[in-house]
Order: sequence, then C-alpha cells, then structure tokens
Amino acid sequence: MKSEKLVFSDFNQAQFELAKSLISEESLVNILSKLVDVPSPTGEEGVLASQIVELLNEFKLEGAEQKIDDLQSNAVGRIQGIKPSMFPSLLFYAPIDTVTSNNPEEDLPWIGPEMRPEMWAKSRTDGTYVYGLGAHNPKGHAACIIEAARVLRATNTPLFGDLMLGFGAGGMPTNARPGQRPDSGHGVGCDFMLSNYPKPDSAVIAKSGWSISWEEVGLIWFEVKVKGIHNYSGARHLMPYANPILDAGKLIEKIDKWLLEWPEKHRSGLVAPQGVVSFIESGWERMPSFTPAVCRFRIDLRISPRTSPDEAEKAFANALHTFCEELGIEASYERLVAIPGATTPEDAPIIQQSIASWETTTRKKHQAPKGMSGATDANILRGHGIPTARVGLQKAKIPNIDFQLGMNAVAIKDLYELTVLLVHIAISFCNKKN
Repeated sequence: MKSEKLVFSDFNQAQFELAKSLISEESLVNILSKLVDVPSPTGEEGVLASQIVELLNEFKLEGAEQKIDDLQSNAVGRIQGIKPSMFPSLLFYAPIDTVTSNNPEEDLPWIGPEMRPEMWAKSRTDGTYVYGLGAHNPKGHAACIIEAARVLRATNTPLFGDLMLGFGAGGMPTNARPGQRPDSGHGVGCDFMLSNYPKPDSAVIAKSGWSISWEEVGLIWFEVKVKGIHNYSGARHLMPYANPILDAGKLIEKIDKWLLEWPEKHRSGLVAPQGVVSFIESGWERMPSFTPAVCRFRIDLRISPRTSPDEAEKAFANALHTFCEELGIEASYERLVAIPGATTPEDAPIIQQSIASWETTTRKKHQAPKGMSGATDANILRGHGIPTARVGLQKAKIPNIDFQLGMNAVAIKDLYELTVLLVHIAISFCNKKN
C-alpha cells in the first residue's frame, strides 16, 4: 500500500473527530460490565451472545445470533457500507469465552487456593480499572468493538465498505469441558461464523497486545503415556516393580529442558514459540495402596508459522525416543490437536493501514512486537484466507500482577485508546477503493 493511500481526507478527518468525541469511558465501562456479569465459559457462551445481540440492536447495528448448539452461540452485527461492491469490507472480531468457568468446583484448586474477587463474573470498578472475569481478555476487547461501532452508527459516519462485527464462541485453546460438545473450543465459533456468514475482505482481531501484529504461533498437543506395572504396596518387594509415576517425572524433566530450548531454535519473525507440560494423571485417587500400569501427561507445544505440525511432531517424537532410551523406560505418545501458525503479509493493506492508524492515534512510532507465543482465532481467520491484523489492550499496570489479574483487570483509559484506534481503522480502511 502506498503511503498516500493511508492519508485521511479532510472529510474523513472531520468524521473521525466527530466519532471520537462520542467515545465515552462511561459507556465503555457500562458495556464491559454487562459482558463481565454474564458468565461465558467455553461451550456456554449462548446467554452472553444473546446479550451482545441485544446491545447491538439497541445501537442499531443489525445484531443477530448464530446458534451452534443449545448452549453455544456467536453474535454478529454490521454497519452496511454505502458502496460495498466498490470498497473493501472489514471484520472487527473478538472471542467471548473465558478460560475459567466462574464455578469453584471446576476452577479450584487449579486456579489457586481460592476464588479471588476478580475471578468471578461480577464486575466492579474503582474509577481507574474494571475488574471481573474476562474484563481484560476477552471481554474488554469485545466492549471496545461494540463502542467503536456504536459511535460510528450514532454519528452516521459514512463507510463505503461494510463494517462487520463478530463475537465468537469457543476461542480458548481448550478441549470440551464436562458435558460439552467435543469440538467446543479451539476457534470453533470463528470457523462456524466464517462458514455461515459472508466473509470479509480483511479483519482485525482484538486480542491482548498494544501493537499491530500480523502473525502468530500455532499449537500442537501431545499426550504421553509412560508404561509401568500394576502392583500393591504390600507386595512391592515380592513382585516386579516399575512405578510409571516416578519414570514420568524423570521423563518430564528431560522434556521440559527440551521445551526450554525450542523457542530459540524456532524464533523468527514476530514469534518465539514456547511449550509446557501442563497436565498429569495416574493411579486411583481412592486407592493409594496400588501403583498403576500407566502414567499420562500432556504437552502444549507452540509452533512458528514456518514450522508445520508434522515437522514439530517429528522433532518431538525423535526427542521422546532419545529420552526413553537414555532412561531405560517405555513410553508412547498421541497427537491430540494441531493448529498451524499463520501469517498475513506485512505489506497487506489491513496491516499497513492498522500501523498507520496506530501511529496517528498514539502519535508514536510503531514497533512490531517480538517473541510472541500466544495463539488466537487469528489463525482461523487467516486459514480462511482473510488478511488479519491483531491489536489489543495493554496489560493493567497493577503491582505484582499475575496471569489471572492480567486477564481479569483492565484500565479504563486503555479501553478508550483501543476504541479510538478501531474507529480510525474502520474509517480509513472501509473508505479506500478496492
């Protein structure tokens, strides 16, 4: 895209200033509070999607619900362009499911020893921050999209191309929760949306990170099973004894060291893909007197857009074989999930326009993020052939912030800044001829 195409006309500048003047921190807090107050764990986003549809229709944004099943839905909306056949359409997209469930029986003790206030689907504000489950990610991003569209509609800002709004279920990297449909996570809502709704020419996904990015990692999950021998505590000294829990611990230590080396070997572009061992299970909880015949654990391995899932699997399989030989143990593995990383060319119009809008609204020189390892529905969007830019909220600047507080607290001023940026991108992109 040539630089002159990124310059606002005087008319667009006036429209932007008018729309910007209507962006309200009070409105943002009100919208976000409504989103936070409706629990939406993966697989159960239907009630929230319905609430979003009501908000969209209140703001005359053509809201509609896309039902995936009885519990899971997307919400979509639109500002129809004046000349959609001649100008590009743009999708503003955010997922709406939370990584934890708002249910202590499901979340504890894995989230921590207790449910802290920000871990509940109950919003609160101290005038600087909004707190509550998903207040930053993903619901803060959804609130900014709704507010941006609200002010564009309220000011009747001319958009020649369609501005589409998407709020997707199943955006978290998760398999099914208890009682849920097997394919309720890993971007299922985004894929359903794109398969049952007109595809946009380009998209902006609102996800954490206050800079424009155009690529991100994929992921591959493995389950490893370490073989042992079922035995009894009272017979340990009388019969063959091979405790798979002990052997799994030795194997995990080697795998974790291998995972620590993986990012530097595959660092490129904007990404430095990471990996973790995050689940282990073995034996009878009710019967500690008996050793099990197997111990299983799971691994999340992030992969660069320049590493295919098959290439990553081969590397992991070779490492696992080597470690088992060194330890003298027997183990097998299974691939559970594979989602390739994806890239949009840096010179794509949506990337260049998003960067230009970022620099205009922040009055700073844009610096592309480095070392990213988060996977989002951007991979689904790009997999459908849609050039996609990613930008989102900054992490709250709260002392001793941890992962949960980072997900569940957001600065009101950051909500405002992201909304301003989205408005600028919409006016810029939707008013450039194809």
